[in-house]
This record gives sequence, structure tokens and C-alpha cells, in this order.
Amino acid sequence: MSTVDKKYLLTTRQMATFVAQGFLRFDEFIPHDLNQAILAEFDAGVPSHAYGTPLSACYPEPSAVGRMLRRPEVQGIIQSLVGPDSLFDHHAIHIRQPREATAQGMHGDAIIDTRMAFDIQFMYFPHDVPLEMGGTLVVPGSHFRRINEMNIARYQNFIGQVPVVCKAGTLLVLHHGIWHCGRRNQTDRVRYMYKIRLNPTVRQLRLWNTDDLNDPDNNVANILGHAEPWFEDATGRLEIVNRIKQWRFLTGDDKFDVNYWLTRVENTPERVLA
Repeated sequence: MSTVDKKYLLTTRQMATFVAQGFLRFDEFIPHDLNQAILAEFDAGVPSHAYGTPLSACYPEPSAVGRMLRRPEVQGIIQSLVGPDSLFDHHAIHIRQPREATAQGMHGDAIIDTRMAFDIQFMYFPHDVPLEMGGTLVVPGSHFRRINEMNIARYQNFIGQVPVVCKAGTLLVLHHGIWHCGRRNQTDRVRYMYKIRLNPTVRQLRLWNTDDLNDPDNNVANILGHAEPWFEDATGRLEIVNRIKQWRFLTGDDKFDVNYWLTRVENTPERVLA
């Protein structure tokens, strides 16, 4: 798959926000006519693909889902995070029926995964999702708190959680480790959400538009050092250290730090006094 014009790539500030919060949100990102075509395609059925199929080989015309994923604005997000030759992992059309009695348990979408490399997941909302329709709930900054699938399902509310109340065409892109769940649909309408997971095939090194990488106005250290409301006093710093490690991985700058926190614990001098 060819690369897109860099004007569609993410900025350094957006990348830092993704590292800090584990997701980016793009409201009303997909146009109305394409939203309607995708909803019709959902009802007809969207064929899946084998694990590891190049995304460029998935969803051929006349697929409306394919047209969405091939939009340069969407390709710019994909290429900024996992590169131009990403692989299809899996997809799902999540449907919540009207007046459901229960919500989905809080979870992560994988087993415990300690890689510095990461997959991304898109969540696409083809119609308006008001609060009473439930929507998806995400816990910002939770992506480095490693869990095993549903082993946090007994928890339903976290300080600082974000319900995805949105207009049609809204797109979220998530780090694969983020905590999330589907909330109850208390309306008389069916709710749809489309999810697709993509894997990188290249080292995730400065894939975004790095023209502003060294711009001090980005305040990357402040973005990465911002504590989420659910961080505990005793362990919140560990979450920020994990962000520092991720930023070093993405930029190739092994000296980057926030408040000297990682540099301090890396200090293991080898010089022996005579």
C-alpha cells in the first residue's frame, strides 16, 4: 500500500496524547452518505478475512467499509501508528439490542501483552450515540496497566472514565491494551459499533509527521506527565514511566524523560575507583 501525503499524518501532539491516554478521538470524521452505506452493509453482512491478511487486500470495492478505511484521513491515522503495510487481525460488528438489561464487563482485548510494539483498534460509530444508548466506555491511560482479558470485569466504574457519546461518523483509535466495555442500550433502537484490529509490520519509529517533533510548544513532557484521575498515589508514577518508555520507543530518543524519573532508575555506573 502506498503512503499518504504527510498532511494526513498525525502530529507530534496527537502522538503524545495517544501515548498518554491510549486513544484518539475524531468526531464526525466520516461523511453522512458513507455512514448510511456502511449501515446498509452491516445489515447485509461484512465478509471477514484471514488473520494476517494485508489490509490493502481486504474490503475490495464495492465495500463501503473498505471505502472508509481507504480514505486518506483514515490511512493517515493508520500509517502514523502502525505503518503503511499493516495487517488485518480481526473485526467485529458489535450490536447492542434495545432495552438490554446488562452491560458488558470491563476488559482488555487480549491476554497479558508486554510488548513495546502495539496493535491499534478502530471503533467506528455509524450513527448518533446519545448517552442513553450506552455507547462504549474507555478508561484513559489504562493501556499500560496490563490485564488478562476479562479479569477486571467485576469493576464497572472508574474515576475519569469516558463514555463515547458522539455524533454519526465518529472514529476512535485505541492502543490494544486499553480498558473498555460496552454500556447498556436503554433506547428503543439498535446500536451498532464496528471494530477492527490492525498489526504493524514495521518498526514503529517516527511514522507520523515529525516536522514538529522538536517544537517546544507541543509540551510533550507535560502531556506524558499528566496524571489520570484514577491513578493511585503509590503507583501513578509507574504509569508515567511506561509512557516515557513508549515515547522513547516511538522517537528513538533514549534520553527523553519526564522529571528525571526513568533516568534515575537507569543509573547503574560501571566506573570503578582506582
